[in-house]
Amino acid sequence: MIKVQNLVKKYGDKVAVDNLSFTISKGGVHGFLGPNGAGKSTTMNIITGCLRASAGSVLIDGVDISENPLEAKKKIGYLPEIPPLYDNMTTHEYLVFVAQAKNVPYDKLYRNVNSVMELTDIENVSGRLIKNLSKGYKQRIGIAQTMLGNPDIILLDEPTVGLDPKQIIEIRKLIKKLGRVKTVVVSSHILSEIEELCDDVLIISHGKMIAHDSIENLEQKLGKTQALSISVRGQKESVFRTLEQVRGLTDCTVTGSKDGVVSLKLEHKSGVDIRDAVFSALADAGCPILSMENSSLTLEDIYLKLTDTEETTESPTNKKKRKGGKKK
Repeated sequence: MIKVQNLVKKYGDKVAVDNLSFTISKGGVHGFLGPNGAGKSTTMNIITGCLRASAGSVLIDGVDISENPLEAKKKIGYLPEIPPLYDNMTTHEYLVFVAQAKNVPYDKLYRNVNSVMELTDIENVSGRLIKNLSKGYKQRIGIAQTMLGNPDIILLDEPTVGLDPKQIIEIRKLIKKLGRVKTVVVSSHILSEIEELCDDVLIISHGKMIAHDSIENLEQKLGKTQALSISVRGQKESVFRTLEQVRGLTDCTVTGSKDGVVSLKLEHKSGVDIRDAVFSALADAGCPILSMENSSLTLEDIYLKLTDTEETTESPTNKKKRKGGKKK
């Protein structure tokens, strides 16, 4: 559905997107994740035809957006981080205006407007001025305008920024609903949001793609699909030295330390049960375990590992992480 090949964008000597290539398949919700300055917004703007690439190509359902932009853009609905709304229009007036700007045929225009209002649940504010609506409703109107003209692809840049918890839940439900009928790409810095919404995730750093897969497959590729969360009474350094001797342990991260109690996440290879070994080693060291439970790697764990690896590659002067663990 979306095919990006060897994409490059330069601003003078600065490379914002560095030889980026990926394919997004038809249907579902796809995540686009990366730290600030990674090149997410630049890539989204190139995909939507709002920005011209320095090199490479973007195919939208087989149509090159640089060679045939009008045809390619008909297949795309785009919501930037700040919705492009006209506050002095009513909801219905604005959507009719956008439909006309998209050259929706007159005999289909009002039917199209009414259908997107129904899908996004904004019919009850049809006649109200946009400036008088809550941010949650404004975001729904922004999503509604992406669907006018019946595009196959919906791109949403940070769709829940600035919303309250109730509005976030509502917008996430709407995005999931859209993913059943459209190809939806969501750019977000909120890791839990990507994990909850998306079928797969594309992670970029320094303008380069460092991962593109389902979360489950990313865990398997790291070879660390299981984890153990424990709380131990003892000194951090002593606990680390003891855990370094446990066979099968692949990483150890401190998640908290207070009043002589250290909380840690212990990662180990899939299929290896390290609980007995951890218990025995800490007992021998005089560091009693206060709690122990199995847990799984989160998208945040994967994201931090992948971006940390990329930053280490980019910055040779960075110190190597201590064997057996890292401190936070």
